[in-house]
Amino acid sequence: MEAWNSRLFKAEENGKTVYTVRLGAVQDSKILEEEFEGVKIVVQAGDYSPLLANVNKELEKAVEFAANDNQKQMIQKYIEHFKSGSLDAHKDASRFWVKDCGPVVESYIGFIENYRDPAGTRAEFEGFVSCVNKETSKKFQTLVSRAEELLTRLPWGAEYEKDKFLKPDFTALEVIYYGGSMIPSGINIPNYDEIRQNEGFKNVSLGNMKQCFKKYFKESFEVQVGLHELLGHGSGKLFQQDGEKLNFDKTKVKNLITGEPVTWYDEGETWSSKFGQLGNAYEECRAEAVGYYLCCYPDILQIFGFEGQVADDVKYTNWLNEIRAGLVCLEFYQADAKKWGQAHSWARYVLLRVALAAGQGFVSIEECVDENGKPDLKFSLDRTKIDSVGKPAIGNFLKLLQVYKSTGDVAGGSKLFNEWGAVDSKAARWRETVISRRKPRRIFVQSNTVLTNDKVELKKYEATHAGVIQSFVERYQSVEEILNLWEKDAKIFGL
Repeated sequence: MEAWNSRLFKAEENGKTVYTVRLGAVQDSKILEEEFEGVKIVVQAGDYSPLLANVNKELEKAVEFAANDNQKQMIQKYIEHFKSGSLDAHKDASRFWVKDCGPVVESYIGFIENYRDPAGTRAEFEGFVSCVNKETSKKFQTLVSRAEELLTRLPWGAEYEKDKFLKPDFTALEVIYYGGSMIPSGINIPNYDEIRQNEGFKNVSLGNMKQCFKKYFKESFEVQVGLHELLGHGSGKLFQQDGEKLNFDKTKVKNLITGEPVTWYDEGETWSSKFGQLGNAYEECRAEAVGYYLCCYPDILQIFGFEGQVADDVKYTNWLNEIRAGLVCLEFYQADAKKWGQAHSWARYVLLRVALAAGQGFVSIEECVDENGKPDLKFSLDRTKIDSVGKPAIGNFLKLLQVYKSTGDVAGGSKLFNEWGAVDSKAARWRETVISRRKPRRIFVQSNTVLTNDKVELKKYEATHAGVIQSFVERYQSVEEILNLWEKDAKIFGL
């Protein structure tokens, strides 16, 4: 049983432990009740029922405006999923969504990302609506058309790559609204392994979320997002068993690290179920590294419209920004608990460590003081050594990441990632300096669309805490259902 749209509750009833798995659904129904080793296990649909009922009301209206039959079937499967809690229905909706290529208005909804779950399996509810940026999308479509050729440049052989690259729809979007706890720069969905590997996926770059560094930051960011999403998350093969069959030839495929025969995912095992909490940071690290590695090729930068000195500046800016981010993101390391609280931050810190370990003066961090005598850090990256030192170091590490992922080697992958992701005493000092010099984070306030006399108006708010509150209040007018749900769960959470 996959956990995407579930919550798990533990209770005591008549001296017996009861575990209840709640599935997000409109219908309140008991799906399963069993006993196992003296423990009662219940699977119950109906979590968030009033809220999902409202979602379905809007989706039923949306069916009337579907641009084609594929979109209509997609929305109907969304409705079925939210009504019953059936994960198969959402997977079917995702299959229709993947086939919906090049829509002017793009959207996706459901229990999608599992970054915030400590176990890395349960997802939070989110959804977005956006319109296509046609000019930037042209560049991404060129990248898609050349993807099969470009994938051969990654530091693993064809046996570690998908048998057939399923060319996705890759578009640059201008977000109208993104409902969720975070607003990413780009996404590669759906997250279901069996669909991504065998049927396809979509890449989305969310463009309105973001000296040489200042001049080319936007351009380098566009390159990194494109490579990260399409050729990062979209690359690499999982060696899997399906019934009596394997999706590779075990007599030919060897472990690129040991030279021994490879291991594989048993039937029913997935990337998320095997790598759990580590999986998100590990995969983000792999995708980030693909971006660093491939942006070193002039013909790839040419796809984005950059040649000559400008292309070299964009490459340098990308490496400088991304590797430096590994230092700045130390603020997200929880020193007391000795763990990372954010997957992307952990991933970038690991790659910073790899770049530092490459040596030869490629990357350096110097502890110093500013003009006021306060602790400061001087970060340097030698642009003349990106190709000769940085690219080989990242490439070697990228190969290790892919081998452990492809073979389902949790022990090897965890050891590698945790060792490189460890924060030693020197990095702990850097963290203190980073935190002491931290500036207030920008407040992101989303607009609302308002229908007035059959005309759609965009209502904006000030980028203040009050503006955020006003934006939410005007978006969600009725709070009674939310209060009822909160009161229902209050005792469970000790409130």
